[in-house]
This record gives sequence, C-alpha cells and structure tokens, in this order.
Amino acid sequence: MNVCFLKLAYRTMEYMTESTDRSPGHILCCECGVPISPNPANICVACLRSKVDISQGIPKQVSVSFCKQCQRYFQPPGTWIQCALESRELLALCLKKIKAPLSKVRLVDAGFVWTEPHSKRLKVKLTIQKEVMNGAILQQVFVVDYVVQSQMCGDCHRVEAKDFWKAVIQVRQKTLHKKTFYYLEQLILKYGMHQNTLRIKEIHDGLDFYYSSKQHAQKMVEFLQCTVPCRYKASQRLISQDIHSNTYNYKSTFSVEIVPVCKDNVVCLSPKLAQSLGNMNQICVCIRVTSAIHLIDPNTLQVADIDGSTFWSHPFNSLCHPKQLEEFIVMECSIVRDIKRTAGAGMISKKHALGEVWVQKTSEMNTDKQYFCRTHLGHLLNPGDLVLGFDLANCNLNDEHVNKMNSDRVPDVVLIKKSYDRTKRQRRRNWKLKELARERENMDTDDERQYQDFLEDLEEDEAIRKNVNIYRDSTIPVESDTDDEGAPRISLAEMLEDLHISQDATGEEGLCQE
Repeated sequence: MNVCFLKLAYRTMEYMTESTDRSPGHILCCECGVPISPNPANICVACLRSKVDISQGIPKQVSVSFCKQCQRYFQPPGTWIQCALESRELLALCLKKIKAPLSKVRLVDAGFVWTEPHSKRLKVKLTIQKEVMNGAILQQVFVVDYVVQSQMCGDCHRVEAKDFWKAVIQVRQKTLHKKTFYYLEQLILKYGMHQNTLRIKEIHDGLDFYYSSKQHAQKMVEFLQCTVPCRYKASQRLISQDIHSNTYNYKSTFSVEIVPVCKDNVVCLSPKLAQSLGNMNQICVCIRVTSAIHLIDPNTLQVADIDGSTFWSHPFNSLCHPKQLEEFIVMECSIVRDIKRTAGAGMISKKHALGEVWVQKTSEMNTDKQYFCRTHLGHLLNPGDLVLGFDLANCNLNDEHVNKMNSDRVPDVVLIKKSYDRTKRQRRRNWKLKELARERENMDTDDERQYQDFLEDLEEDEAIRKNVNIYRDSTIPVESDTDDEGAPRISLAEMLEDLHISQDATGEEGLCQE
C-alpha cells in the first residue's frame, strides 16, 4: 500500500515538473474565473474591456466641410486644401479633427475603411493603446465616421458673386494688334498666374484681372513687370470704414500700360536714343517683344534691346499699322558680305543676313516701277519670293522724329517678313495652344486674323517658342516637318502631350490623354 502511494506521488511530482518546464503558470480571472496568464490587473481581456473603455471621450461621428466647386476640404481655422480620397493628406485632416481627444491615448494605427465615393461618408479605423488598472496596457480598435457636409469656400463664393472683388488690374496697350497680349496670355498659363483670379474680362484694348485680395494683385503686377516692358499706377477707393475698430475697406486699382510697340512694327527712334544704342539708324524694325523691345537695323543688322524704363524716358511710336502691310515680289536679291561698321557700333545679329533687294508691288505688276532697299531677310529671300513690307515712300508719315530726319535717310520700302500660303499652313498645323477662360465683349472680326499672325510668329521665331507651352493636336495627322514651300514649322520634339487630370469612379485621380 505504501509502495503504491510512493509510486503515485513520484509520478505526480514528475508530471508537475514537466508541466512547469513546458508552460508558464496560469491564474484565474478575479471576475469570471477563466484561466489567464498573469497580468498587473489579474483580469482577463474581456472583463477588462467591459469595465474600462479607453476610447471614451473620442467622438465616433465627426463632420467635415467640403466645397463642391473647387473640390477642397476645410482645415480649421481658415484653410482649404486639395485632398484625394483615401490619401495621406485627407487622413491627416481627419485625425486633426479629433486631435485633442487623441492626445490622451497612444495612436498605433489609422486607415480608411472603404465607403461608396458618393455616400458623403468617410470611415477611419483607429487602433489605440492606453495604460489602465495597475499598469496594464489595453489596446482597442474602433471606427470613426466622418460626415462630409457641403460648404462653399470663400474663394468660390466670391467667384459666384462676381462683384465682390478687392483689387483689379487693368492691362492696356495702345496698339492695333494683340500679338503682345497673345504672348502674355501664354506666359500666364505656363506659370499658373491666373489661378487666384476671380474672373478675367477682355475688352477691345486690353484685359481686366479681378482679385479677392490686394496681395494677389501685387504679385500679378510684379509678374507683368518681369515679362513685358510696362509701367503701372496704383490707386484705391474707400468703400466702408468702422471708426470704432479703426478698420477700413478699400478697393484697389492697378493700371498697367504696356509699351505701344508690337512685333513687326517699324519705329523711328529719337536721335539721342539711336546714338546711345551704338549709332543705330533711326528707322528700325521690332523683331520681338519679351521683357524688352528687341530692335534690328535693316541697313546694318545692328540689334539693340530697350527695356521699359528706357522706352518711357525716350518714347517712340510705330510708323505703320499692320493693315498697311503690302505684298511685294522679289525681283533680285544679293547678299552683302562686307558690312561697314561705324565707330561705336553695337552688336550685329548672327541670325540674319544683310541683303540688297529689288522688289515690285504685286498690285503694280503691269508697271515698271520697282523699289530698292536693304533688308535683314537676305538669308530667306530669293528671286520670285513674296514678301510683306511697308511702303514708306508713298505713305503719309506723321511722326515728329521722321519729320526732322533727312529724306535721304528714310528708306522707300522696309521689308518685314516672307509671305507663305496661309491656308496651307493652317491645314498642316498639327499643334495648338491653350487659352484663358475669360469674358469677351465687343470682339472684332479682325481678331482671328491677328491670332493666326501670332501662331505664324511662333513657327518662325524659336526664341519666343521657348517661353510658350505648345501642345500636339491629335486631330491633325503627323506629317513631315518640312513642306515644298519651305514654310517654317514646329517639330514634334517641341510639342507637349495635352494631359488632363480627372477623377475616376473610386474618387482617385486618373490621368487622361487627348
């Protein structure tokens, strides 16, 4: 009997030793009696969760303001930000809405729970931890429901009101051609300077830009001063005032005047200005208008750049307007190899060739009247080519500088550019430009012709093309970069693909290509 008892006790001790080596000791939950691993609270997880809720104080339903006009979310206290659905930016915005309650717990993980994009609901699953009851760490997972409420932001509200503006920029140019405005429009689009405008209104001699704040208008004025030669005047009008809080409400107006000279204009400089530019001839041709006026002397190929301050100190006007351009046919052309340079002469253009040309008007082909002139287009002209120019010999010039000049120094004809078949160029033009969304009124029928002139200038001048975003037109088939007439064209390497960013059915941004 004693032997059997000893054997049983020995086996029991072996079993207890093996159990101790294989698994840790367990205790009973003081609430429900379930065996659990020891913890500082001596309570199982189920009982602990029933007694303590660490998510208490964290709201389970929160509202988020969303503007349907500009697709932006409101971030307090006064910022509207662009966020895609289920993006990191939107998640950060949602967490900031409950930042104060979350500061009392430890955030372990956060992520979106998929919802229907049009349900006006955003669900965020949060995993938090907190120390409870004698140092025990409790982890809990729960979902916060965000209700998306529609609210129009201040910017969109001002756009809809249309009359609620704080500053306006009136850009004007006293010319008959809008080449400078077309170029300025492309620069504004390229650098996104139109994003803060409430609206853009086009009138017969310029553009009006409306802004909700004076700071945005001042930024636009600084941009105009860097891109085109101009000057401006600022004024403001008192709308209302509060004498108790010493606050005033003003409307500001910026009047920007661009120099009245466009590309392909013939100008007459003052003697003092011509001398300061390296003893140039007073009669010059404007080959380009960017941040300065680029002039070339058709008799010597001498070039000069005139900025806005220099122009307003020594102003000059265009001698002829574009409608006075006449078509000539080249009868004879010879290149001048040896160019005599006077003392103190300025820089000579390397992109042009000086030529001596005999031309005849196409309207006077039944006569023997021909004109002799020097031109900077010697590298382009051959006998039989058509060229556009101004007939100064038979033109009534009303300019103070020309009236004081010796008649021998005024050329009979000033050639401007070579003429090509416009219809064929339009048909083969496989590129396009973007335009500003603006209100139009009092539009002239001549605007389409002026716009075509600007497109042709882009094809002919590579320096202007570098500042313009040119997009490929997929509706026009791709052809060779050269044609039979030798008309300049833009290569495919200089074109951009027209891409549009849109939202797909899931609310994520997608890339669409025309």
